[in-house]
Amino acid sequence: MGYPNTQLLIHGQWRDAINGKTLAVINPATEQEIGRVAFAEKADLDLALDAAQKGFDIWRKTPAIDRCKIMRQAAVLLRERSLAIATLMTQEQGKPVAEANAEITMAAEVIDWFAEEARRVYGRVVPSRNLAAQQMVLKEPVGPVAAFTPWNFPINQVVRKLSAALSAGCSIIIKAPEETPASPAGLLQAFMDAGVPAGVIGLVYGNPADISSYLIPHPIIKKITFTGSTPVGKQLTSLAGLHMKRVTMELGGHAPVIVCEDADVELAAKAAGAAKFRNAGQVCISPTRFLVHESLKDSFLQAIKAQASALQIGNGMDEGVSMGPLANPRRLAAMDMFTKDAIESGAKVEMGGERIGNKGNFFSPTILSNVPLNAKVFNDEPFGPIAAMRTFNTLEDAIMESNRLPFGLASYAFTSSLKNAHRLSHGLQVGMLWVNQPAVAWPEMPFGGVKDSGYGSEGGSEALEAYLNTKSVSILCA
Repeated sequence: MGYPNTQLLIHGQWRDAINGKTLAVINPATEQEIGRVAFAEKADLDLALDAAQKGFDIWRKTPAIDRCKIMRQAAVLLRERSLAIATLMTQEQGKPVAEANAEITMAAEVIDWFAEEARRVYGRVVPSRNLAAQQMVLKEPVGPVAAFTPWNFPINQVVRKLSAALSAGCSIIIKAPEETPASPAGLLQAFMDAGVPAGVIGLVYGNPADISSYLIPHPIIKKITFTGSTPVGKQLTSLAGLHMKRVTMELGGHAPVIVCEDADVELAAKAAGAAKFRNAGQVCISPTRFLVHESLKDSFLQAIKAQASALQIGNGMDEGVSMGPLANPRRLAAMDMFTKDAIESGAKVEMGGERIGNKGNFFSPTILSNVPLNAKVFNDEPFGPIAAMRTFNTLEDAIMESNRLPFGLASYAFTSSLKNAHRLSHGLQVGMLWVNQPAVAWPEMPFGGVKDSGYGSEGGSEALEAYLNTKSVSILCA
């Protein structure tokens, strides 16, 4: 199918920016312009803010059962349109169509789960010390939300914020990525067609710094949610703090993978390898620091090289492709820098380490061994298809290395020992740990990090708390 030009969604209408400005959308596999996206400025944002306030006034008074029904219908429509939207996502982001389709399928799961949670936003009655009084705790929507999302998962990163906000009774303005605009637009169209009132959801694109600096301090916005890099997240958190705005931050990671002495090597290589090269490694919870017990070094290295060698690299629109291009030329330059620095630091390139061809942002699956701790790839998140490996002798050493960095988002471990799993569960300073399996971020489980990887959750019942105010009420009935 063709790729459309993407407009702004304001007060239930798709419209061009007032000044008519647009940006090019580039296919990362072909480096060709495939469409344009509207570029919002202050006048457009003012319209979006006014719409969000009006939408909130309607949505907050919409019964939870009705909000649930509308959201579930949006999930139905999203599933029906999954392949068409996946095709758009592949053209703008690069991931294989199968991966894009899986992302959309999971998005529908997220919508369904949060839809049901709308019916379970409970307050409580607290026994009073005065029998003539009634004491209650009420949960109320915080207000219009500003959400900022990245390009690596154009729908997944939007849908968690959108679903939690709608479930709680909030309206939301989404600043989606200019690189990947059409698939988020397809997601929001499903909500509009399901019956979400005008103004409850808005979608804008433009200069990220200008939009964030205008929306965050604005008195209409009551809550900020952001997924992206740690430096930007800290800036936005600081700005929100100046205006006492509540925030949820899902920031950068540098996920350790601990392969214990008693691990199933084939399982570890298959699970961690699949997670590593998914979306060409452009995943915030991607395994990045492989810590392998000394006794398993050779067998694990052989197994993960076999896993990487089986990948079919190419345009995500082509049948059989299992890893597409990086999203933009910046990522290519970063992969080259990380690889060269690791080599200069003393690491060995076991496979890959270079660009593929001269057309499109393709970089070969790369495995580095004997990576020293001072190499950049072991300190800064690569966000690409590079697996950096070093060995350890004791589990305490592996845990210490895992906790060395300021990041604390995701982690992985492989062991056949319940004792080891217990020690890892309590010893790793992270928000999420997967043992003997790849990451599956089910909506009913919390999703978020600690330390410089942010705070707050985008999954589980914990996610709704950030979109709700708690009100204490005491009524003297006498």
